[in-house]
Amino acid sequence: MFRDLPIRARELKATPAVLERIYEGARLGLKGESLALAAGLLPEEFARLKLMDRTAEIAEMKGRADSEMSMSRVVFEAAEGGDAKAALEFLRHRHEWVAKQQVQVDVAQSISITAALEMAEKRVRAAEAIEDAVEIRRPLARPQALVEMGPV
Repeated sequence: MFRDLPIRARELKATPAVLERIYEGARLGLKGESLALAAGLLPEEFARLKLMDRTAEIAEMKGRADSEMSMSRVVFEAAEGGDAKAALEFLRHRHEWVAKQQVQVDVAQSISITAALEMAEKRVRAAEAIEDAVEIRRPLARPQALVEMGPV
């Protein structure tokens, strides 16, 4: 069965035209299978070509680098022109800058013994005032003379 199939091995060469297609595809952000097919190669052929001829891999890297430089320039120029959003994106992605998500407050307070005693004394006075208020509201006790007389 398989003997009837016309099998021809394609010759893999990193010609200037193939290298240009690899460069353009990588510059546009294509990767993997998409890059191989855009360059006119099967994914397996592209992988083999990169192993056989380093210029194919260099063309891919150069395309990615040129694209990154071009886009970085656009964002940088926008940021320099006063675009705050572009400036934040540039800082986040190029300088790994992160805006603070929380605020941490450290308060170092030294407490003097006299101040602590004054605060404790105020709390005691407040508690005594509450006790006095509770005692005033209690029903009056019957005088002792009435208790001795017995029930009314």
